[in-house]
Amino acid sequence: MSGALTALVLLPAVCGTGLLVTGRVADRIAGPVAVGVAGAGVVLAALVADARPSVSMPFLGIVDGGDLRLVVDGLSAVLVVLVAAIALLVTVFAVADLPADDARARFFGYLLLFVAAMLATVTAATLPTLLLAWEVMGATSFALIGFRWEEPGKLAAGTRAFVTTRAGDLGLYVAAGAALAATGSLALADLGRATGGWADVAAAGVLVAALGKSAQLPFSAWLSAAMQGPSPVSALLHSATMVAAGGYLLIRLQPLLAGTGWAATAAAWAGALTALVLGAVAVAQTDLKQLLAASTAAQIGFVVLAAGVGATAGGTAQLVAHAAVKAGLFVAAGAWLTALGTKELADLRGAARRYPGIGAAATVAALALAGVPPLSLWATKDEVLAGVDGTALHVVGLAAAAVSAVYAGRILAVVLARPAGDEAVDAEEPGTRRIPVLTTAVAGVLAVFAAGLGLLALPAVAEELKAVLDAQGETSPVLGELLLSGALALGVLGLTVAAVRARPAVVEWLARSLLGSWAGLGRLLSPRPALALARVLATVDDRVLDRAVMGVAASGRRLAGLSAKADDAILDRAVSGVVTATRRTADSSARIDNGLVDGAVRATARMFRRAGDAARRPQTGLLHQYYAQAVVGLGVLLVLLLVVR
Repeated sequence: MSGALTALVLLPAVCGTGLLVTGRVADRIAGPVAVGVAGAGVVLAALVADARPSVSMPFLGIVDGGDLRLVVDGLSAVLVVLVAAIALLVTVFAVADLPADDARARFFGYLLLFVAAMLATVTAATLPTLLLAWEVMGATSFALIGFRWEEPGKLAAGTRAFVTTRAGDLGLYVAAGAALAATGSLALADLGRATGGWADVAAAGVLVAALGKSAQLPFSAWLSAAMQGPSPVSALLHSATMVAAGGYLLIRLQPLLAGTGWAATAAAWAGALTALVLGAVAVAQTDLKQLLAASTAAQIGFVVLAAGVGATAGGTAQLVAHAAVKAGLFVAAGAWLTALGTKELADLRGAARRYPGIGAAATVAALALAGVPPLSLWATKDEVLAGVDGTALHVVGLAAAAVSAVYAGRILAVVLARPAGDEAVDAEEPGTRRIPVLTTAVAGVLAVFAAGLGLLALPAVAEELKAVLDAQGETSPVLGELLLSGALALGVLGLTVAAVRARPAVVEWLARSLLGSWAGLGRLLSPRPALALARVLATVDDRVLDRAVMGVAASGRRLAGLSAKADDAILDRAVSGVVTATRRTADSSARIDNGLVDGAVRATARMFRRAGDAARRPQTGLLHQYYAQAVVGLGVLLVLLLVVR
């Protein structure tokens, strides 16, 4: 089954690359190819989820965990099926929704690459694999959000989203370095073994990267800009892929967060506050896609909260249920935008009545978003809140759940209302067009999942999910808590619908408030702070750094001049003096050698030569001369003897 896992990631990657390389020539076949690949992905995802295979390829051989490794365990088994299924449904929606003259090969090429990156992310077992998939996902999201780059604002929106998430992604590189320093390994499973300061650094890096990717506070505003992308991109990006990736990563690395203590607490509070604040932002929106974007950050906030409190099963269930709910609502919003030419809530009055099929699906999804029993997010939110230990955090989480019913109620109050003047509803009226059957079918399937996942409220189903995730023993909500949250959701939803219809001035006031502009979070991403910082840095560079550098250069030049003078005046003279003295000494030594030593040697040689000549003369070879010499010698000895005596 390792081949199936490899194909699960490589098939969309290779086919997506092929479509991008082929270009406009493949526009006609791009849609069917993408649907076929996505369909094959669902089959492969089901196979690997059942078999739980692994596959590895060498990459950084000198480091433990440096290979490119994909592993399917309980958590990734759930996620690969989710990602593949949502990708198939969104691809079908895109085929029906995209205009025929769009660059479809480019769109579906990037879409398939994006899906491949997310599938690699949820099966990555090592940091190199995760980083590679994380980078591809960020790059392709930029291309998809700015798909219609020639239209004003589209490319800037993609750039804003890309730069914001990339800033957070740096934390993942910091975490990789800290993991290597702490454990000597780059395997994700080994991160939980990190201790001391390196564990804190790794946890901080992971937390920043995850919060940035999932648009949690304070990074939430990039999600508003991402709404400039085509509707299928919003449906995929906001449901089971990029925005969900940060929440998934925190659930995956929950042991690291728990090991540091503070990181788990920070994650829990970041998630809870995002769920509350971005929920309030969603309430104030007048644009349906902006409302859904803010609610995405809010709903993923419950996933981050679950990771912080250790509610793995609750966080995973929230991730899955939210994907179905939010994909369905974005499909509906995209269909209405194509059909009616607007995404403004004021202009969508009665849209669900005008298009009953997709209106029914959107209604079910909105009710699930509100937390109405027995639908999915009712059960999953309570699974998350059951794991919360602490009154303050629990109250914030419960308040955020109530706010969910408020922004869901805003949607329902508008799309289910009768058109102004109680006019007859007609999908054929001028300025409108029919919604394709495929789009309605996709929304219907997602609505079924949004409703059916409410079975997670049943203890037997919840325990089965915990067994799959190896999370047995986690706290589950009791019947009283489920009933209380359901009653709260129904009550708040009813009051919201009534208030929206009776008090439209309140809604208008909220839209004009700071919440309407995403609580001012967009200012963090505006170019003005960056330009101001750049000006300050330029001033510091010109007035401090440049002057310091020039001062150092001038001092260096002066020092070099002094060194040159010292070299000429002292060192060169000293060297020249030593050379002259040495030469004189050598001349004197040469004269002594020639005059004395050589002369003494030559004189000694002459003396020995003369002595040799004198000693050779008596050697004549004549016997009588030898006798005479002996007589003379004896005479001399006799004389010496007489003298001495």
